[in-house]
Amino acid sequence: MTQGKQRRLNKIFQQDDRAVIVPMDHGVTIGPVKGIECMNDTVSQLLRGGVDAILVHKGIAKCVDNGNAGLIIMLSAMSNLNPNLNNKVQVCTVQEAIRLGADAVSVHVNVGAIEEDKMLATLGKVAEECDIYGIPLLAMMYPRGPKIQNEHDAKLVAHAARIGAELGADIIKTNYTGDVESFKAVVESCSVPVMIAGGPKAKTSKDILQMTYDSLKAGGKGLSIGRNVFQHENPTQMIKALTSIVHHGASVEQATSTLGELS
Repeated sequence: MTQGKQRRLNKIFQQDDRAVIVPMDHGVTIGPVKGIECMNDTVSQLLRGGVDAILVHKGIAKCVDNGNAGLIIMLSAMSNLNPNLNNKVQVCTVQEAIRLGADAVSVHVNVGAIEEDKMLATLGKVAEECDIYGIPLLAMMYPRGPKIQNEHDAKLVAHAARIGAELGADIIKTNYTGDVESFKAVVESCSVPVMIAGGPKAKTSKDILQMTYDSLKAGGKGLSIGRNVFQHENPTQMIKALTSIVHHGASVEQATSTLGELS
């Protein structure tokens, strides 16, 4: 890894090689939903909680202050108003992201989608540019398409993660497979760090804390969770709870008490 990439990664990952990232690129996909209506307010709450990095689109990057947190700029997009939501297209370049002060960039690939070929071509091209400019690439790799019956199937998740690593990503974000052993297999078959996605809003905060704890036990390097953080009634405390697990070895029960919740 180049010196430039490593320096930028050090802005995102702590000394334990783990990170708590909050993606807030949802405004393109599903609109200004609860929690991200006012991005400056939301980012301020996350910074107070000690978030390691935020992930946003280029337009938001121009108008929010990420403080001491790392800045990851999303290069892919598609709204859910399109009948083919799974086709993520490139809407920002690596050079644009660098000009905006990004510490990393991200590309979204739906493995199994009809346009998988185009998304893989984008991933490969962006990976080359990231190597040229010394900026880390986080690849969001999800099994998602007509033939995918279960997006959390361990074999499919492992395949998706492996594709991202094979094509040059520095970090993989993917679905948690539901248990420690199966996710451990995903992590061990991937040559770069693997982080979990949060998915739809969970029933309870404890579910997210447990998933985080289990993913770390399996060898995961942290999380990139959006709605289950920014739609929490107290995003600052939720970040503190997640950080206590990721960086300080807290138990799920200890992290839950940080939130003042029983479930």
